[in-house]
Amino acid sequence: MTKEILNSAKERMVGAEGALSRELANIRAGRANTSILDRITVEYWGAQTPLNQLAAISVPEARVLMIAPFDKGTLSDVERAIFASDLGLTPSNDGEVIRLTIPALTEERRKVLAKQVKSEAENAKVSVRNVRRDANDDLKKAEKAGDITEDELRQLSDEVQKYTDASIKKIDSITKDKEDEIMSV
Repeated sequence: MTKEILNSAKERMVGAEGALSRELANIRAGRANTSILDRITVEYWGAQTPLNQLAAISVPEARVLMIAPFDKGTLSDVERAIFASDLGLTPSNDGEVIRLTIPALTEERRKVLAKQVKSEAENAKVSVRNVRRDANDDLKKAEKAGDITEDELRQLSDEVQKYTDASIKKIDSITKDKEDEIMSV
């Protein structure tokens, strides 16, 4: 039972790290990144379809995204979906492909984005700490039920703390990488 508690805690902490990585991928850092288009859906044959299922998305230059729809008839629908999104980018359509130029970030905007990154990182750390608390509570319940001894409880709690420390260190690393990406000109 204690192995299950530890494994569950470890999986949930890794999940928090993954959620942070996905969230930070959506923050635009002045460079073209195909993941900023992941949330865009296009009305295609009466159904909302993710853009990456309707088109090939590539990065031909550092600050340009190129969207080549598989069906050229959907070009205007894709363009309309990008306009309607909260990206704040203006697509340019040449009849074959759509190009999105990512504008260079101002110093002020970089600082705002860095604060947003730190906020997301703190949310992930809170999630990890909540997992630690839940695991420790489960271990205390197991001790009260007589499944483990007080010494085992202390050892297992130390192990949960090691997982927590490792997870928070990983979150700090992910955050630092994203901040460096945002602040580099």
